[in-house]
Amino acid sequence: MHDSDATRPDDTAPRQSPSGPPPDVQARVRITGIVQGVCFRHETRVEARRLGVLGWVRNRRDGAVEGVFEGPRDRVDALIRWCGRGPPAARVDDVRVEWGDATGEFADFRVTH
Repeated sequence: MHDSDATRPDDTAPRQSPSGPPPDVQARVRITGIVQGVCFRHETRVEARRLGVLGWVRNRRDGAVEGVFEGPRDRVDALIRWCGRGPPAARVDDVRVEWGDATGEFADFRVTH
């Protein structure tokens, strides 16, 4: 390789659009059914970390589980689909989602109280 080759753009490399990658999203999620006492929060954290999604999940007093998920839309969608099934002992009746812009406030994914 010549020194001049190091600064020449690689014409075969895929080019990013001028606007850059799509922005991250935030989803506020409420899951109902048999979702407490079945390791739903723990397993959601495991799945979120596997997918690289940030945010939190917690039990609600009304028996539901709620969470805030942030990251690339496809990964957040995958976590929401997973929540539609949940862990083996769960029975999910409904998943409600409110979409918004990511805030960037999360450094990881946690179970909160």
